[in-house]
Amino acid sequence: MKLPTIALVGRPNVGKSTIFNRFVGSKISIIEDTPGVTRDRIYGSANYKDYKFNVIDTGGIDITNEKFNNEIKIQAEIAIDESDVILFIVDGADGINENDRVVRDILYKSNKKVIVVINKTDNKKSDNNKYDFYELGFEYYFNVSAEHNKGLEDVIKEALREYDTKDYEQEDTRVKFSIIGRPNVGKSSLVNALLNEERVIVSDIAGTTRDSIDTVFRYDKEEYVVIDTAGMRKKGRIYENIEKYSLLRSMKSISRSDVCVIVINAEEGIIEHDKHIASYALEAGKPIVLVVNKIDTIENFNKKEFEKKMKAEFQFITYVPIVYLSALKKTRIHTLMPEIIKVYNNSYKEIKTSVLNNIIRDAYDQNIAPSYKGRRLKIYYVVQVGYAPIRINLFVNDKKLVHFSYYRYLENKLRENIDLEGTPIILQFKSKGES
Repeated sequence: MKLPTIALVGRPNVGKSTIFNRFVGSKISIIEDTPGVTRDRIYGSANYKDYKFNVIDTGGIDITNEKFNNEIKIQAEIAIDESDVILFIVDGADGINENDRVVRDILYKSNKKVIVVINKTDNKKSDNNKYDFYELGFEYYFNVSAEHNKGLEDVIKEALREYDTKDYEQEDTRVKFSIIGRPNVGKSSLVNALLNEERVIVSDIAGTTRDSIDTVFRYDKEEYVVIDTAGMRKKGRIYENIEKYSLLRSMKSISRSDVCVIVINAEEGIIEHDKHIASYALEAGKPIVLVVNKIDTIENFNKKEFEKKMKAEFQFITYVPIVYLSALKKTRIHTLMPEIIKVYNNSYKEIKTSVLNNIIRDAYDQNIAPSYKGRRLKIYYVVQVGYAPIRINLFVNDKKLVHFSYYRYLENKLRENIDLEGTPIILQFKSKGES
């Protein structure tokens, strides 16, 4: 049995994001700020009070915002469709309003278990308002204060009452990589070409999400899982036919992946949407392989010239390997899996503390940090503290003295000396006395 999924739905500013962050245990930042698209549906894995579940946060439905409201409604409908239980978040301090009734009408059609969560119930005003919400007509109501983390455990207990934790699947330790990218770049063709390789033994398994297919296959005596986001099309659903929602599907697959394979269409060239998808993989700390597909469609394809364009457009991930192939003709398909395996292994590389300190010390001596207001950055000690992605702590006199250009300089020096191709490096500067 898969982990149950809970969707958080409601109008703006009722506390959905606060509740989401309580469940997942950290603040989730989204780097793209396009209204109605990327910021309005966020996925997380929750382990709250010993309850394990998946959670989806959605954008606020607001009937006064005509420009984006239809898109946000679609967002909510996607989340509702993918969820097992819905938490309808309302604002106890404000009381019921017309937006709440719009959300209610959407939820009536879902045929899912709906729990009304009356948030901000920590003052007299909310006490007076909370009974008004019973007019919404649902069965379950809970008073909570997300800000003070009160009442949420009772909500989750009710939400997951029908789910037995003993039936949850054990964590899958196989390397999982997603094939992501814009529509019509050849994602499915690439998966098919990869699985048709003679060395590969394939077996289909049920996807853990409703718009991707997971396929287990064997390569060089090891099992891998490929996540194909283009696999299952819900024909007739408006959101499945709108290109911008492919980004949301990609975001979900990114979060489940150990490696992200981002496919570019050589025929169409590089567009902004390609870079958006890559930026999400980077933000998630995932190793990346860039694939330029459909090279067979370009007469006299000049790899050197195309590589210049790739490096120029993807300046924020110049350390990522680029594979050139044709999925349709199965040209150079054999070059992909070695790159996926390499970047995955690099993301788990353990670097000796002595090696790290020598590299950073030499880098500092070659290019001493510039002074700022009479003060200069000093680096005392360096140690690796994590992997997937690689995390390195640098203990310094004052982290405020670290300029972005010097951060990049140190990162580049590490890459010059250690093969970390394909994997992000996160340098965390700690001021003296800071843990």
